[in-house]
Amino acid sequence: MTVHFIGAGPGAADLITLRGQRIIAESPVCLYAGSLVPQEILGWCPDGAHLVDTADLNLDQITEELVSAHAKGLDVARLHSGDPSVYSAMAEQMRRLDAAGVPYDVTPGVPAFAAAAAALNRELTVPGVGQTVVLTRTSARATPMPPGEDLATLGQSRATMVLHLAVQRIDAVIAELIPNYGADCPVAVVAMASRAEQTVLRGTLADIAAAVHAAGIKRTAVIVVGAVLTANAFPDSHLYSATRCRTP
Repeated sequence: MTVHFIGAGPGAADLITLRGQRIIAESPVCLYAGSLVPQEILGWCPDGAHLVDTADLNLDQITEELVSAHAKGLDVARLHSGDPSVYSAMAEQMRRLDAAGVPYDVTPGVPAFAAAAAALNRELTVPGVGQTVVLTRTSARATPMPPGEDLATLGQSRATMVLHLAVQRIDAVIAELIPNYGADCPVAVVAMASRAEQTVLRGTLADIAAAVHAAGIKRTAVIVVGAVLTANAFPDSHLYSATRCRTP
């Protein structure tokens, strides 16, 4: 028996790997976050599967479900929105499973920042403009950020920055970023990326907060900051250059 941590993607039911879909269809137990994982995905569960919405469960209760399934010899599809390698709280579940002697594996998924970039029709690494992407978040009700990972410090590189779990603090975020990026720096907010209700806002650090408030966006959104969002006059990459040596 194995607990399968599966990236369920950013929201659209068809943005899940074939492997993830197969494991869901083969697992008699499925744990999922009801507020984030689309109901269509649960339709792939086998008939009679034990479905557990973890939205209102704490870590102990979730662990109990996983360990109980293991004791019964049942495979578990443990669904996480996006990709479980980023902001999924998977690590502490793995730590509990290690202590309980329960095996597990991980199937990656499409992360929210990738879905946001797709909605914007933008590459986040543009030659000569930006080759580094900082994935981060802010504090607030979440776990405090480690020392040195505040926005003022991270923003010193002026690298493309993608913020998760931060749209509720959009005003504070803007205030921390402007000193490094400048008020005219391009920014975009993508809410409900890949879903039917997807909303895309574009602007600058000077005006994006007003647009977010006007649209009433308060959750399930990604903030993207950086010059790559509007870059047009950039050199072609060396990857497809006619001068590149392609001899093995």
